[in-house]
Amino acid sequence: MLLKRIYDPKLAQASYLVACQATGDAIVVDPNRDVEQYIRAAADEGVRITYVTETHIHADFVSGSRELAERTGAQLLLSDEGGEKWRYAFASSANARLLHDGDVIAVGKIRLDVRHTPGHTPEHLSFLITDGAATDRPMGALTGDFIFVGDVGRPDLLERAAKMKGTMEDSARSLFASIQRFKKNPDYLQLWPGHGAGSACGKALGAVPSTTLGYEKIANWALSIDDENEFATKVLAGQPEPPKYFAEMKRINRDGPRSLGGFSHPPRIAAEKLTALLDDGALVVDTRPAKAFAAHHVPGSINIPLNKSFTTWAGSLIPFDRDFYLIVSAGDGHIVDEATRDLAMIGLDGVKGHFATDAIDASSAIQSTEQMSVGDLAERMQAGGVQVIDVRAATEFEAGHLPGVTHIPLGSLPDRLKEISPDTPIVVHCQGGGRSAIAASILKANGFTDVANLTGGYGEWEKKGLPIE
Repeated sequence: MLLKRIYDPKLAQASYLVACQATGDAIVVDPNRDVEQYIRAAADEGVRITYVTETHIHADFVSGSRELAERTGAQLLLSDEGGEKWRYAFASSANARLLHDGDVIAVGKIRLDVRHTPGHTPEHLSFLITDGAATDRPMGALTGDFIFVGDVGRPDLLERAAKMKGTMEDSARSLFASIQRFKKNPDYLQLWPGHGAGSACGKALGAVPSTTLGYEKIANWALSIDDENEFATKVLAGQPEPPKYFAEMKRINRDGPRSLGGFSHPPRIAAEKLTALLDDGALVVDTRPAKAFAAHHVPGSINIPLNKSFTTWAGSLIPFDRDFYLIVSAGDGHIVDEATRDLAMIGLDGVKGHFATDAIDASSAIQSTEQMSVGDLAERMQAGGVQVIDVRAATEFEAGHLPGVTHIPLGSLPDRLKEISPDTPIVVHCQGGGRSAIAASILKANGFTDVANLTGGYGEWEKKGLPIE
């Protein structure tokens, strides 16, 4: 038996290639949109992909299951659990085999036993894996977003992301029941989850790539609780706000992702065209680091730095139905391809072209963003006449905030601009200055002229011992 973990660090997402080396058959579980990597992995191992499946309808990336099955001629396997309200709408047109609790998938001499493990989502499946050439007992399980290292999948996404009202409590109780059933498996069972640290599909995922059921019974808070009411209360408490784009991912993955056919390389556009495009109302995303953007940028562009949080904020701030352009730190090459791939992984396929940084230098109008120290802000707040916008998450704000500030999470900012006065100086802040830099660029692109970013953010304010509420 061969098991290969394929991990995307920006999505904090794991896919798995499981193969029978005796027969050369393989199955891919939870592929993302970069389908070429699975085709290459199978070729490198000398196996053929005969099945493609996924644990559930994902909320944080566009699934590659459908396209990978089309590309390889593999049989697509999809969950038929969860009831009428949440099923794969494209299963029939994709000739998918529907999976139910208790089904068996035979991949050569490898056996995958299908287990319905609802809670994170109603249709969620886990797969117990048995190496039939060695034993008749399972060696491990692919748990998707059911059990993570140190945590479990959050049960609130259907309500908070997919807008299915009144489902959180029932989902939490379903998750508890799934855990209690799953705990009856042997402690030696290895667990290979679908996400690692940094994913928004749980509260506090561990960074270790795998674990065992026995260890999770000791170390995972969720597996140590035997009371359903206590579990439901704790699993729903303190869940972070889901990224805004999760709702779009749920819809795309339920209704049927579009086949991409490989990542595109958007053309480089002449520097002199940038200003005209912005004047015509084009959306231009500057992917340079926040400090570089703050020092000089073209009016009207917004800043979403190409770092580990790029997909989160791009998915939350770039409309899915709109074309847009990129500014990158280099011209043609790997930076453009990296940004385009990251965007395509969450369904943002509207990149029409890119500019190199010479387009900024060629612009007739250049702006900078004021950086304000916490000491200066304290003085400004005492004197009055300044509006302070906290763009952190709700859980962060509730844990402590500057006195009298307005709370607008970054992902909600474009929809709540009317709550901000254009006639009063604005200072934006987050925990350390990263999110607020993005927020400042959005405000300036939308016509707010007197905007400053708080250097060091709330963390620096707290460190200086300044008043908090």
